[in-house]
Amino acid sequence: MANEKRIDIFENVPVKKAVLLQIVPAIAAQMIALIYNLADTYFVGRLNDPRQTAAITVVASPFLLLTAVSNLFGVGGARAISHKLGEKKQDDARSISSIVFWLGLMSGIVVSLLFALLASPVLKLCGADGDTFGFAYGYAKWVIIFGGVFSILGSLLSNVVRAEGNASLAAVGVMAGGILNIILDPFFVLPDFLNMGAVGAGIATAISNFVVTAYFVVLIIARKSGTASFDIRRMRHIKKYISAVLLAGFPSALQYLLTVVAVAAQSKFVSAYGPEAVAAFGIVKKLDQLPLYFSIGVATGLLPLLSYNHAAGNHKRSHSAFVFGTAISLSFSALCLVLYEIFAPHLANLFIDNAVTVNYAATFLRIMVVAMPMMSVCYPLIIQFQATGKIKESIICSVLRKGVIDIPLLFLLDHLKPLYGIMCVQPIVDTISLVVAIMFYVHIAHKERSEE
Repeated sequence: MANEKRIDIFENVPVKKAVLLQIVPAIAAQMIALIYNLADTYFVGRLNDPRQTAAITVVASPFLLLTAVSNLFGVGGARAISHKLGEKKQDDARSISSIVFWLGLMSGIVVSLLFALLASPVLKLCGADGDTFGFAYGYAKWVIIFGGVFSILGSLLSNVVRAEGNASLAAVGVMAGGILNIILDPFFVLPDFLNMGAVGAGIATAISNFVVTAYFVVLIIARKSGTASFDIRRMRHIKKYISAVLLAGFPSALQYLLTVVAVAAQSKFVSAYGPEAVAAFGIVKKLDQLPLYFSIGVATGLLPLLSYNHAAGNHKRSHSAFVFGTAISLSFSALCLVLYEIFAPHLANLFIDNAVTVNYAATFLRIMVVAMPMMSVCYPLIIQFQATGKIKESIICSVLRKGVIDIPLLFLLDHLKPLYGIMCVQPIVDTISLVVAIMFYVHIAHKERSEE
C-alpha cells in the first residue's frame, strides 16, 4: 500500500498538488541545509576575525567536490530509479539503489584520502595564504577528510529516498542534520564554550553529516517494503545499470566539478585584495545560497516526478509539472533580488562586525544577486533535460554555467574593473546559459508535439 500511495503521487494526483508534495519537503530540506551552511559562517563571523571567515570561504571550493560525487550517483541514481518505477520494474530500481550506495561509499573514501594527501597545494590554489592556511586546513580536515564520506552518503541517500516518492522522509533526515549542526556550532566555535573557532565549525558539520547518514541507513533497513537497498550482492548487476546512472548524474556532477574550479578561481582572484575582501566574498556566497538552494530544492523535488512521467509516456503531465515548479522557483528568486538589493549592508552585518568587510560584502551582493532569477530557471531546465534523458543538452548548459566562459571573464573583468568586475561574472554566464537552455527546451517541446 505504501508503494501504491507513492506511485499515485506520480500518476494520478492533480499536477499542482503532486508538484507541491514533491518540492515542499525538498525545499524545506534545502533551507535547513542552507541554515547549517550559514551557521558555520555566522558563528565563526561572531569572532570578528576575517582570517577565520576567509578560511571557511577557501574550503568551500574543495568541499563542493563532495557534492559533485554525491550528485553523480545520487541524482543519477534518483533519475534511473524513478525511470524504472515508471516502467513498473521495481526490482531493477532496487538494484540501482544498492549500486549507487556502494559506489558513493567507495568514491567518498577515495576523495577523502586524496584530499588528505594533497590538502596543502589544493588549499593554497584556492586562495589560502599564511594568514588563513592553518584555519582552512583545520576546518577542511573535519568536513572533508574525516566527514567527507558522510557528506556524500547523506545527500546521496536523500536523493534515493526521494526517488521512491518519499520526499517527506528525505526532508526529515536532512533537516535533522541541519538542526543538529545549528545546535553544535556555537558550542564548538564560540569563546563562551570550547572556543575552537573555524576548526570547531568543521567538527560540528562532520558530526551532523554522520547523523544524517545514520538516519537514512536505519530508515532504509527498517522499511523493508521500500525500493532502497544496501544488498551488496546486487553489485553483480553493475554493468547493466551503471551507464544509465552515470549518464543521468554526469551533468549535475560536472556542474559542481566546474563550480569547484570557478569558485576556487574567484577566491584566488579575490585573495589578492586581502582577507577582508575574501571574508566578504565568503559571506556573499552564503547569502546568495538562499535563492540557489530554493531552486535546487524545486529541481530535485521535480526530478522523480518528471522522470517517472517521461518513462510512462505522459509528456503533458511532465510539462505541466515543470512549468508550475519553475514558476515557483522564479518567483522566489525575484523576491530575494529585491530584498537583497535593499538590505545588503544589514544582511552582511549579520555575519561580521567589521566595517571594511561589510562594505565589500554589500557591494558584492548587490552585483551577484542579479544572477539569481536566471539561475532559478536554469536549474529546473537542466533537471528537466536529465529527467528526460537529454544528456547532451544538460551537459552543454552545465558547462556554460561553470568552467568555459567564467574563467576568461575573470581575467577580463578584473582587469577592466579591479575586484568588482569579478562579481559581474556570474550574472553574465547565467544569462548566457539560460538563453541556450530555453532554446533547447523549446526545440525539444516542439519535436515532442510533432511526434504525438
